[in-house]
Order: sequence, then C-alpha cells, then structure tokens
Amino acid sequence: MRTRTGPIPTQTHEPSIEVAGGLAPRYDEILTPEALAFLTELHHRFGARRHDRLADRMRRRFEIGNGHDPQFRDDTRHIREDAEWKVAGAGPGLEDRRVEITGPTDPKMTINALNSGAKVWLADQEDATSPTWKNVIEGQLSLRDAIRGELSFTSPEGKHYEVTATETPTIVMRPRGWHLPEQHIRFTDRTGRTMAASGSLVDFGLYFFHNAQQLIANGRGPYFYIAKLESSEEAKLWDDVFTFSEQYLRLPHGTVRATVLIETLPAAFEMEEILFELRDHIAGLNAGRWDYIFSIIKNYRGRGARFVLPDRSEVTMTVPFMRAYTELLVKTCHKRGAFAIGGMSAFIPNRRDPEVTRRAFEKVAADKKREAGDGFDGTWVAHPDLIPVARAEFDAVLGERPNQLDRQRPEVEVKASDLIDVHIGRPITAAGVHGNVSVAIRYIEAWLRGLGAVAIDNLMEDAATAEISRSQVWQWIHQDRTTEDGTAITRDSIEALISQVLAEADRREGDRFDDAADIFREVALGQDFPAFLTLPAYAKYLVETE
Repeated sequence: MRTRTGPIPTQTHEPSIEVAGGLAPRYDEILTPEALAFLTELHHRFGARRHDRLADRMRRRFEIGNGHDPQFRDDTRHIREDAEWKVAGAGPGLEDRRVEITGPTDPKMTINALNSGAKVWLADQEDATSPTWKNVIEGQLSLRDAIRGELSFTSPEGKHYEVTATETPTIVMRPRGWHLPEQHIRFTDRTGRTMAASGSLVDFGLYFFHNAQQLIANGRGPYFYIAKLESSEEAKLWDDVFTFSEQYLRLPHGTVRATVLIETLPAAFEMEEILFELRDHIAGLNAGRWDYIFSIIKNYRGRGARFVLPDRSEVTMTVPFMRAYTELLVKTCHKRGAFAIGGMSAFIPNRRDPEVTRRAFEKVAADKKREAGDGFDGTWVAHPDLIPVARAEFDAVLGERPNQLDRQRPEVEVKASDLIDVHIGRPITAAGVHGNVSVAIRYIEAWLRGLGAVAIDNLMEDAATAEISRSQVWQWIHQDRTTEDGTAITRDSIEALISQVLAEADRREGDRFDDAADIFREVALGQDFPAFLTLPAYAKYLVETE
C-alpha cells in the first residue's frame, strides 16, 4: 500500500454575498451588484478577524468575572509614554462640534435632524434603530437621498416634511457594533461555510460605498461613530477596514474620520491605544455614558455586593467611577489632538407639559455646563428643543472658538482603581426596581415594532438604557439584594412586577407586550446572562417575522 504525502486538497469556493431579505421598492438602489461585491470583499478580508475579536471579549469578561480587575496595559506603555504622536483630528465640517443631535435614520427623523440647527447629526443605525430589515435598508435610502438633497417625506396623516435649513449638520453615521449579525444578508467564505453577515460591515459598507464620493463633493466626508469597542485590537480592525475601503474607492488615505464611543469598561483602560491605532482616521472620542454603566454591571455582575449599583437614577455623572472616566477621556483626547464629545442626558421636553419641559431644560443645562467646564468640545442631545439649551452652555465657555483642544488637564490623575470605584452609598428602592422592569418591557415592546428610540416617562430610552434596566435586575437577584424597605428582590417578586407592568400597559391590537415580557424574562431572570438583550431578541423575532 502506498502512503500519500503532501498537503491534503481542500475545496475552495469563491466568497460571495446573498441577500436573504425581501426586496421592497428602491431596495435595488442600495443592494446593487457593485455594493454587494464591496460587502463580499469586506467580509472576506475582515470577517475572521471580527470573530477573533469577539472571542477576545468573552475571554476578558471571564477574567474580570473571576477576580482579575482590568489594568492599564504594560505591553502598550510605550504608546502612552510617547508624547510625540497626534491623531488626524477634525475633517471638513467637524471643526466645531459643540452640539450634536442623535437619532434614527427614518425619513421624518432624518429631515428633523437636518433642520435642527445642530452642528453634527449622529445618524444612528445602532442603539436608536431597531434592526429590522426595513429599517436597515430604508435608513440607507434616507441617508442616500439626504446627502444628494433629494429627501422629502409625507406622513400617513398628510403632513409634508422637507429639508429647509440653509446650513445642515455634518452627518456622522453610526453602524452597529461588532457583535451584531445581519441575518438578511448571508456570506459564504472560501471553505463553503455560510453565515450571517456582520451588521457593522453591512451598515458601514453600504453607506460608505454609496455616499463617500458625494459627501466629499459636498465639502464633508465619510464620517462614522464607532460603537461598543472593547480594545485597541478592535480599533485596529476598524482602521484596516477604513484603509482598505479608501483604497477600494481610490480615495486618499485618511479620508474617513471616526469618532469612537468609549462606552465599555475595557475600552476605558485603552483610550490612548485606541487613538493610536486609529490615528490616521480618528477625530475624537465620545463618553457613551449609558452603555458604560451597562458594561460595568455586565463585567462585575457576579463579583459580590460591593459592585452592586443602586437605582439607575442614582448613577449620575458625578459618582466616582463616572467622574474618573470622563475626566480621563478629556485629558487623553486633548493630549493627542482629538475632540472630546460629551454624552446624552436622558431628559427630554414635553411640549404638552410646561413643567416637565422646565425640569428637562434645567437638568440638561446643568449637565452641559459641567461638561463644558470639564473641557469637553461638544455634547449630545436627543431632541431639537434642547439644542439652544446645550449650545448656550458651550457658547459660554467656547465663545467664538470652535473647540477647547488647548485645555490639557494636567491636573487629572486617574488610577485603575478609580475607574472601578462604584461605591455610591445609595439604596435600591421599590420604585427603582419597578421602574427597571417597566422601562425594559416597554422599550423592548417598541423595539419589536421597529422603534429604536422611545420616549418613556419623559426620558429618551434606547437599547443602552434598556440594557441597564435588565442587567440591574439580573444582578440584584443573583446578589440577593433587598430594597430599602427590606423586600427581597427575587425571581418571584420580579414576576409579580412583570404582571403588574403588563396590567398597567396601554394594550392594543397587535402590540408586542407579551413577546417583550418573554424576552425580559430570558435576559433578566435566566440563570445565564446574555451579553446583549438584542442578540436573542433579534434572532427570535426580527428575523423570523420579516
């Protein structure tokens, strides 16, 4: 018998992309053969590295959960200690970012944002968008039309919307995070394995391919907010995506500008390294406060009572760990020539209730005054009526200057222990527990109906705030917490609250409250802790119901 030597032959396939979602009118304008060829290249070149980075996240969470607190990295100390390097900084239209408005990309919200008077619009395909196939593709259509000056919209009630502002905000588009799949687009790799596409690469790729040239012609550029990063290696992956994409469309290196949200605990320990890896493409960092709180809870959920946070309303920007994180962000950004952008206060006005509006203006003004005073170069709002409030606080500090990059903050010294000092000294209340159950279920119900940003009890809620609500409930149960009146927080007590919330809900034909309650049970009452509530909810409902 002869023994065969040499490499074992393997079957190879040409990498390909298949659209599995339905095709509605005009979808072919986005899902063109040329755009799909670009998506195929992105997935072929970067899909495996994306999976590696997601595996790194799981390992890091396991380490923290087993007692290994994050530290500033020794292996990248040389990057932090090298005072010479700077980042690319602002691209055209990003020099003044004092007020940015955030919101989803449906036609009405797109037009409202462009008419808002803000300096920047965060066109959000991430936490403010429920990732239905309709929202994913029609959001791209809205952006395509807006960038070409062709967008208008008439509501079912007959109200007409069009862009009337003479100066519109610079668009910074936020694709989904690395963890989210796009099940309606399937990628087949060289081995013949077929899998869901990456939500990040789909959102980024379609927007970049269709709009980069037009944005440059408009005097702006292809700009992106990058969400949920957890390491400088993830930042390097994005940088390589940007470089390849520029080469693909024959654009100069550095045309893309990114703003990275520092909204996870691991990323807070690698701010300078993230800036370094993206230095040719980055304009700044943003303090993504709500996801940051969620990340703290997620990573420390099993580490004992001293890591348990009180009511969500008590976790303000002035508590120790939030203060340390934002101070470090401003110092780090300005040291490297990057913009520091503040976060979004959840309070929103109610045009039918003057008292609610007055309180919202008061709280938002205080929040923005603190940010401007701390050295931030700009901030977020979620409602057009809040733009003058936020702008007034930044105008008072900036005057005619477009930013305050010259404010270096040498007095700030943040230790690793400061970033995990979560002691607040406030109790968990019965109202806080009820509020978490109520907000999470009502938000998830709206999300299942295709709404990603929802006004609930005069606060703007998105996926991040729902994550805080459900993760606190999970942690309180597993750490045997009680409310200040001595009531134990258990699965049974939460089940009673779920029944109460469903009884209180404004039920109507076709609502999704029962489905929302089932999702909440899975992500808040289960033994396991899903990394993101959107993952099981998307797989179970937004794919199967298309």
